[in-house]
Amino acid sequence: MSVTVGILRELECRRLRGLVDADESVLEALHDPEFVLVHPGGGVWSRAFYLGGVLSGEIDYRRFEPDSEIDVRVDGGLAVVRYRSVIDIQVRGQQGGTLACWHMDCYRYGPTWRVLWSQATEIPPDSNEPGPDHQERG
Repeated sequence: MSVTVGILRELECRRLRGLVDADESVLEALHDPEFVLVHPGGGVWSRAFYLGGVLSGEIDYRRFEPDSEIDVRVDGGLAVVRYRSVIDIQVRGQQGGTLACWHMDCYRYGPTWRVLWSQATEIPPDSNEPGPDHQERG
């Protein structure tokens, strides 16, 4: 494993902890100014909307952690991070419950690694979705 892969895995875990803790300094440091989130419902949130919601408590992560190994691919100053997660979230006071999701995040380097784009896709509870190491054959 390269040093960069290890750093990116640690940064993603730190980012998730920062979301649960609503830690402004961590969130500001790890989210690129051009950050955009596509959440499991398919909506698109800007950095300002997303981080503002987390910091105000409108978006309340009670749990957000990887449920698989964090796969990382690096090419120059860009990196893609992919993993399954478990999320317990409440948005605008509505009980959201626990979600299982696939995440794909794009990190950009310059002068530090920061997440630029993030997309979460919900895995339906009744899904027969195979584990993260499953490979389609064709």
